[in-house]
Amino acid sequence: MDFDTLISLPQLSEDNCQLSVPKTWSQGRTVFGGLSAALMLKHMYLHINDDTRNLLSFSCNFVAPLLTESPFTISTKVLRSGKNVTQVETTIHQNDATCLVSLACFGIQRQSKVVVHAEETPIKLNENINPKQTLRYVEGLFPAFIQNVDLNLQHGAMPFSGADSSDIHGWMRFKDNEQGNLKELHVLALADAWPPTLLQLCDSPSPASTVSWYIEFLQPLALNDSRWLGYQVSTHQANGGYGTEDAKIFSQTGELVALSRQTVAVFDS
Repeated sequence: MDFDTLISLPQLSEDNCQLSVPKTWSQGRTVFGGLSAALMLKHMYLHINDDTRNLLSFSCNFVAPLLTESPFTISTKVLRSGKNVTQVETTIHQNDATCLVSLACFGIQRQSKVVVHAEETPIKLNENINPKQTLRYVEGLFPAFIQNVDLNLQHGAMPFSGADSSDIHGWMRFKDNEQGNLKELHVLALADAWPPTLLQLCDSPSPASTVSWYIEFLQPLALNDSRWLGYQVSTHQANGGYGTEDAKIFSQTGELVALSRQTVAVFDS
């Protein structure tokens, strides 16, 4: 089942919908975090049902493991809907436990004299994407969800390689999305597809997990029929088993579309 099929499931239109996710979308013992977040965002969209309100920001706390092939419930509550901004909360529960909690902010575009253009440009991202640099899925070596995405590594290192740099630059896309019709849901999910930058600093296999995630979307979203998204990320700080990584997501033609920050726990001792 591909990404677009999962985020289009009819159950998502229900107030308290019940879903399960196949093992092909697992990340260790849990559902791939980007997919979990995208399902929550889709539930938000359907709940507020207002195309004039664009996604400005999305935050997510990964509270407990969300298991594949086991039913879970998504529920959404509008905390406040004002003239310009709507604040929404969505939770996922499984086996009587809270697994994920997310908050999102949606806003109406307005006329304003304040205009600051994003001047960020991709660093070391070659527009000519070399297929030889796309990671090949190997069962047992990569998380299962990787078989659904293409990650084209242009700068950085593989996890557990003991690298001396925490930067990663590359391209990313869904294998089954050949039309380039990317939306916020695709950007959100793909932004979580790369391994945490802390893992390439480790010199032996070490578990890691995202604790919290915050992502902001630039409006209007200028994807320009991109099939690939550019990704640049580096560790901002790490100590005591936790690290913070900052990322920028670009369209295939170089427009900055989103800014992301994650707090990651690494268990390398």
